[in-house]
Amino acid sequence: METMYLLYNLALLAYFAACAPLVGYRAWRHGKPVGRVGDRLGRPPADINPTRRPSIWIHAVSVGEVLAARALVGLLKETYPAHRLLVSTTTTTGQLVARQLGPAVDAVFYAPLDFPPCVAGTLDRVAPELLVLVDTEIWPNLLHACRRRGVRTLIVNGRISDRSYRGYRLVRGFMRRALGGVDRVCAQNDLWGRRFLALGVPHDRLTVSGSLKFDAADDAVANGDADALLQTFSFAAGRRVIVAASTLRGEEEPVLRAFGRTRRTFADALLIIAPRHPERFAEAVEAAAGQGFAVARRTGLDRGAAPDADVIVLDTIGELARLFQLATVVFVGGSLVPAGGHNILEPAVFGKAILFGPHMENFAGVADLFVARNAAWQVRSERELGEAVDALLTDQARREALGAAARELVDANRGARRETLAAIRELLPPAAARPESAAGAAVC
Repeated sequence: METMYLLYNLALLAYFAACAPLVGYRAWRHGKPVGRVGDRLGRPPADINPTRRPSIWIHAVSVGEVLAARALVGLLKETYPAHRLLVSTTTTTGQLVARQLGPAVDAVFYAPLDFPPCVAGTLDRVAPELLVLVDTEIWPNLLHACRRRGVRTLIVNGRISDRSYRGYRLVRGFMRRALGGVDRVCAQNDLWGRRFLALGVPHDRLTVSGSLKFDAADDAVANGDADALLQTFSFAAGRRVIVAASTLRGEEEPVLRAFGRTRRTFADALLIIAPRHPERFAEAVEAAAGQGFAVARRTGLDRGAAPDADVIVLDTIGELARLFQLATVVFVGGSLVPAGGHNILEPAVFGKAILFGPHMENFAGVADLFVARNAAWQVRSERELGEAVDALLTDQARREALGAAARELVDANRGARRETLAAIRELLPPAAARPESAAGAAVC
């Protein structure tokens, strides 16, 4: 099996060597940040755990995973007050959202590259007693190092997409080795649970817990200064507001064209575009201006003053979830292009009419449930998007029915937080979770 890890490390080294020029180019050309290099190389700041106190380390790759983790952080701090609670992310946008998780989180840092020296350096500094991986973060070297050190490991909100499953099956023997040492997996649904089993997770270590994102949805929309946000957008009261959330490259243009057709019927309509990645804020502004719209940035708005704009680009992080309450219709991006879709639960909390495109593979179970229960509308093309927006703006009864069904689904599907916390308590019994119990956890 050590040969398999050697081959994995060689493949990973080749991958990073090939990607490094592209990452550097994007950082230079588009201003895309790469995060703290020291963190990536296994040298996070010493002050994340200055006394090497036993900790609980949550790794959440990006924004969606951080929002799922939000459902756990408060309860974990309450259950394990003697432990440091540390959160790592892979992306810079995830990092920004993680820093808004509140006082329950003691420190936030970037996850290391999955090379043995980088992993070892981070584990030495973090000194975890428990590693919690959110969604599909399966890093063989990290899991292997935790197993050798006696660090308990748990995958929560677990999912394996169709694409990932096809890839993992090609190296099933290696995945069986990597996943066989995971202490517990809490999968979101039966399908993804079966995939974990097929890849080597023992039956007695698997729990189908549901999606943490149902539990986290209310937490996400409650965070921050809602009054200030509402005062800034008070000019939108009484207008038809379309929110295009978490859009990716290739989606703003069709959304803007659909909006242009909508404006011919509803002259007061306002479009708010929230690009998924901060480095694309300017690109979204240019796209809107290029189609002839008066466009403003969120950061340029004056509180209470009505801007001379048809389109507003939300160029901030952390406000989108609360901004949904202003929407008449919400389009959730990452779904018109083959990117797997984004979270539809936050607008559902506010009972909003939700639209999304054909590519919702990363949220397949939730998306299918919403469509089956008439709680969301899935469109297949730009033309269908424009028709759906116009239909919902025209038909208030249909709009309200979609929104009410969405809110009911969120309320009915909570409970993953309780199941997940129960699994954590089994791995790390609170009565035994004392600083001295993990004194050797950071020593290889």
